[in-house]
Amino acid sequence: MSITQREPPVSFSSGAVRNVLQRELPQALALAQQNAKVNGFVISRIEAALIDHWRLGGALWGYVNAGEIHSMLFVGANIVPVNTDASARSAFAQELIRAGRRSSSLLGQQSEVLGIWEGMEKYWGKARVVRENQPFLVIDREPEVPTDPRVRPVQSDEIDMLFPACVNMFTQEVGVSPIAHGGEVQYRRRIAEVISSGMAFALIENSRVLFKVEVGFTTTDAAQIQGVWVDPGLRGQGLAVPALAAAIVQIREAFASSVTLYVNDFNIPARKTYAQLGFEQHATFATVLF
Repeated sequence: MSITQREPPVSFSSGAVRNVLQRELPQALALAQQNAKVNGFVISRIEAALIDHWRLGGALWGYVNAGEIHSMLFVGANIVPVNTDASARSAFAQELIRAGRRSSSLLGQQSEVLGIWEGMEKYWGKARVVRENQPFLVIDREPEVPTDPRVRPVQSDEIDMLFPACVNMFTQEVGVSPIAHGGEVQYRRRIAEVISSGMAFALIENSRVLFKVEVGFTTTDAAQIQGVWVDPGLRGQGLAVPALAAAIVQIREAFASSVTLYVNDFNIPARKTYAQLGFEQHATFATVLF
């Protein structure tokens, strides 16, 4: 499915799955904004599509009953549910089975992700990784810790410095290299776009990246950060807290007053860092990686 197709709906009990139409995007946005911080990624895609529907970056499916969109599923490189109940999850799972596996991950609120995955797991095959407990954290004030004045936005001519750190972080987090199987050009292009958008922040000394973080997306309500990384040789030396605090101050000034992220429950050092900065848990996410 895509946003412009008019395929017949797939019916399930009281509702049906179909594409959200361009004229329905304001309704879709209002639904997602009922939980604006948690649904930030889908909100960012809808806001882009309201300007130009080709910028949606995937398909947006709606679970529709009596003409009203009650739940949604963004389907692109990532699959992300919005406001689903058991009936909608079952319907979306069946439609994903029919469409076949094309995405690299399923992520979002824990109950929604695991419910959809339960309905489709035996058809899509074993996941590479299932991360069932990922605290979703929010900070909506200045960090109450000293900031490192050396942290700043990365400049376009510094991509060769930042790129290896991004590859290292991605590989550690996801378990596969983003430049494997000929993916280097595309991934480098993606990092270049992040830098040119002013969404990459780093501490760089003598052409060496000591710390970095990126803004994954922004909405009017929040900026979500990702890729928090400290040079392995400097970990455990107290660099992360003041460096990330400095980045958060700049991100709040440039993009949104609330900053969000989600973290694996087993990553104790990172969770301690975020707690020191003043992040508070707002929800629980889960991720299925294919």
